[in-house]
Amino acid sequence: TGPILAGAMFGWVPALLWILFGSIFVGGVHDFMALIGSVRHRGRSLADVVQRLMTHRSYLLFQVFIWVTLVYVIVAFTDIVAGSFVGQQTLAEGTVVHGAGIASSSVLYLLLPLAMGLLLRYTKLSLGVATLIFIPLVGLAIWVGQFIPLDLAAWLGLEVYQAQKVWVVVLLLYCLVAGMVPVWLLLQPRGHLGGVFLFVALAVGGIGVALGGHAIQYPAFIGWQSLGANPQPLLPILFITVACGACSGFHSIVASGTTSKQLRRESDATSVGYGSMLLEAMVAVLALACVMMLSSGEHQATGGNPNFVYAQGMARFMEVFHVPVAFALSFGLLAFTTFVYDTLDVCTRLGRYIVQELTGWSGLGGRLVATLLTVGVPLLFVLQTSRDAAGNVIPAWKVYWPLFGASNQLLAALGLLAATAWLQRTYRARWVWPVTGLPTLFMVLMSCWALAQFVWTGFIAGGLHWAPSPVPYVAGVLLVLAALMLVEAARVFARPVSADDAAAAAEAAPAEG
Repeated sequence: TGPILAGAMFGWVPALLWILFGSIFVGGVHDFMALIGSVRHRGRSLADVVQRLMTHRSYLLFQVFIWVTLVYVIVAFTDIVAGSFVGQQTLAEGTVVHGAGIASSSVLYLLLPLAMGLLLRYTKLSLGVATLIFIPLVGLAIWVGQFIPLDLAAWLGLEVYQAQKVWVVVLLLYCLVAGMVPVWLLLQPRGHLGGVFLFVALAVGGIGVALGGHAIQYPAFIGWQSLGANPQPLLPILFITVACGACSGFHSIVASGTTSKQLRRESDATSVGYGSMLLEAMVAVLALACVMMLSSGEHQATGGNPNFVYAQGMARFMEVFHVPVAFALSFGLLAFTTFVYDTLDVCTRLGRYIVQELTGWSGLGGRLVATLLTVGVPLLFVLQTSRDAAGNVIPAWKVYWPLFGASNQLLAALGLLAATAWLQRTYRARWVWPVTGLPTLFMVLMSCWALAQFVWTGFIAGGLHWAPSPVPYVAGVLLVLAALMLVEAARVFARPVSADDAAAAAEAAPAEG
């Protein structure tokens, strides 16, 4: 989503440069440090590492910040997916994309992991054989969905934006179930199927780019401000819009405490942590290529929706395989939503863990209430109907994406800050400051600059006033949390190295094997 939005706003060259340099010098370092830091601290989460390095107050602040970030991840991605399931989109060449067919394919796709999980659990079916069976069924789901559309707007007599709200509720109910059921039943098989499917999509897109002969049509550089009724400055908006393809704080949450416990050996952290970030940069470049091949008019025909831009791009890449356009568009949209399902699953479960850790709630009731809270708050935000000056409905993801991007990048900054504090306290090497210190400073500057801009626009620009949107209020809260975390970090850096730090260094020594 981010590369598509940034490429459309500022031109593809700035987005490409941030993806390439960001993934190598910022995102890869961030992901690797989060992973290796957790490994060296016996698989503890990043928040636990922060507590050991700083104070319990830092731990609480960090947990609250993570939870708020997860909420806005759920808000943004739920609304984008729900928008794919409603109405229809007429693309530049006259092709009509029906959202109801995409909804059917997605529902069928989500049923496949349940069957796969049950078979793997209660039969002798191997994972390899199951993959060979179920991946073709994903293709069948894409094809069948076109003929059995789930058109909630027609069934329930709703406006398109109202049907989208209904799909938001359905998706959050899915998140509720996914956050509660055993991982073997849904998350593991869905994650495996989704991973294989995404590798297929990446391969298909790569072949299409290499052999399709598509010309670059979109402007390389639009300007230091985006065009349109609400122009945005390239600095700092570019760096909070492109997140997962260049640097993402969300990665540190998953890498620490989760991925760290699944490594076979510590040396795998380089390929899993740093290497996976580079792989995600490749995915981001592929998404950006979907913008590059469009003319400005063709991009306008998609309504600027990143899901339709991605689907149209993938459909063009798949022309080399001579598949029907309708199937190719459905393939692209399902590939897009598969990214999102992965994110929603993990966000809901991690959000539930954080609420339980902060409150002490346990048992089935504690899990249920914590999960309800994690999906309930996003529901309140997404169900609000925002309109522009002309009275047109604005999708919730357009309202909240900048806030999600800024909070996500500030989380990355705080993760890098924690890594810098750990390295400085335990190893005291000169390379710490250029390797992690400079990326920390850059991410703090860009994310806080963006949040401050939201506060200024919401409350101060044009005279003091109350903001009608919750965005500037939340931005202000995040700025306060960030300031408190920076104060805690400054105290750590100013504190003399003690015997406890030496003990921590010994404990964090490389593991054997």
